[in-house]
Amino acid sequence: MKQPIKIRWVLAHDPIGLFLRAAKVFVKELEDRAPGQLDFEVLTLTEYADKYNGGKTVTKNDLLNLIEQGKLEMSQVYTTWLAERYNTQLNVIDMPFLFKDHEHTGRVFDGPIGAELLAGIAASNKGVRGLAFTYSGGYRMIPSKSEITNIADFKGQKIRVSKSSVAEDTFLALGAIPVSIPVEDITKAAGDGIIDGGESTYPRYFGLNQNETCPVINDMKHNIAATSIIVNDAFWATIPQHIQEILQSAAYKSAKSERQESVDDVESVQVEAKKQGIRVVEWTAEATEEFKQAVEVVYDKYDTYFANDLIKKIKAA
Repeated sequence: MKQPIKIRWVLAHDPIGLFLRAAKVFVKELEDRAPGQLDFEVLTLTEYADKYNGGKTVTKNDLLNLIEQGKLEMSQVYTTWLAERYNTQLNVIDMPFLFKDHEHTGRVFDGPIGAELLAGIAASNKGVRGLAFTYSGGYRMIPSKSEITNIADFKGQKIRVSKSSVAEDTFLALGAIPVSIPVEDITKAAGDGIIDGGESTYPRYFGLNQNETCPVINDMKHNIAATSIIVNDAFWATIPQHIQEILQSAAYKSAKSERQESVDDVESVQVEAKKQGIRVVEWTAEATEEFKQAVEVVYDKYDTYFANDLIKKIKAA
């Protein structure tokens, strides 16, 4: 009897629940469409280290190396990481106010533009292929020590940003001081005075205990926090085409499910925040428009950085 194809999906980022739900939908789809053909295993970094790395510690920073080397088959990582390592065009996702709403984002992520961005990962020939875009939180907000109600409040504030030049330039345009550190470090960095607040997402606010040092949520919905489901490219090439098609379909289905759950998370976090006396600052239309005007310089700077009129295509999607 033919052995099932082994796939290990390692969950590397906290809180794990954000990433586990996509993996669960993925597994269910595979069980329904290819019963007995795939041996799918979802692991945390610790579980992977214990089972496949001789107990030697594996960190999230090792993840892409492991996939490139074929030591694991699949994972889900930040698009900012993928932009830095494989395809700089993915930085477009961090552009401020680029996406009108979640429907617009879905059309981009699941359509020809998203396919082109994902293809750029494999085109780097570094051993990784992108399958689908997940949210890992959706619209970003800024947990902070004090209220930020307009762009004047950003002046001189030390704001944590993702590892993205677009994110850094966005907050420089607002008069803030961007500090590039992992989102997982916001709680400690705010407590130590290294930052005054930082870009995060609603599901991470309580999940990463950001409420302990940042008692205000500033909700300006200025850009999208995205991840991508990725696979080892050499492994992918060994899979029969009909299994590739099932895996790709499962990736899209699980990605859509995860993005909707990220949207649904917002209300539940807002309700809990209000119960705990945490201020949720919703920006006015006037303040948002002022923000948009201030970051027009970012669009000027990156107009030719992104190839083939990418920004215009996304806006028109």
